[in-house]
Amino acid sequence: MKAMFRTMGPALLAALVLGGCATKVERMEPGEAVDLSGKWNDTDSRLVSEEMIRDVLSHRWVGDFSQGHAGARPAVIVGEIRNLSHEHISVVTFVNDLEREIINSGRVDFVASRDERADIRAERKDQDLNASEETRKPMGQELGADFMLKGDISTILDTEGKQQVRYYQVDLTLISLADNRKVWVGQKKIKKLVTKPGLRL
Repeated sequence: MKAMFRTMGPALLAALVLGGCATKVERMEPGEAVDLSGKWNDTDSRLVSEEMIRDVLSHRWVGDFSQGHAGARPAVIVGEIRNLSHEHISVVTFVNDLEREIINSGRVDFVASRDERADIRAERKDQDLNASEETRKPMGQELGADFMLKGDISTILDTEGKQQVRYYQVDLTLISLADNRKVWVGQKKIKKLVTKPGLRL
C-alpha cells in the first residue's frame, strides 16, 4: 500500500493543485447587479439610460412638437456620446441602451445611425438594380431626424490609502436640427466608494 502511495503521490498532488486552480464559472441573470472593481459596468449603463430617457420624454418638447406638426411624433437620432472619463467605457453599449429605451417608449420615431444608413442605402441601391419593380424600395424616401441626442461621460477620482471615490457624470443634450435650439439638458450622477486591500494610486 505504501509503495502504491509513493507511486501515485506526485500525480495525486498535481491533480489537487490543478483542481484548486480551475476556473469557476457561474451563470447569472443579465439584469443582476454585480460590482467587482467599482468601475462603470453594465448596470450603470442600463440604469442611467433608463432614467435619462424617462426624463427626456417627460418634458414639454414632445408635446410642443406634436402640436406644431399636426400630431406627428418627433424623430430622434443619437449623435456622438464622448467618453471623457479616466477609464475605458463601452460607449457602444451605452448608446444601444439609449436607443432601446427611446424606441421602446413608442413616443418618438427613431432614425438609424450614420453607419446603419450607409448599409441600408447600399442595399437599396442593390435593389434598384436587382429587385423586382413590386418589391423595390425607392431612394430619397428616408425619414429625416428632427432632434439629435448628444452627450459626454466624465469622471472624477479621489483616492486616499486603500479607499477611492469614483464619481461619474453623464450629461446629455437634445438639440433641434432645424434651428440648433437645445430643448432638453439632462444630467445623471453616480458616486461609488471603493475599498481594496491593495489599492494603488
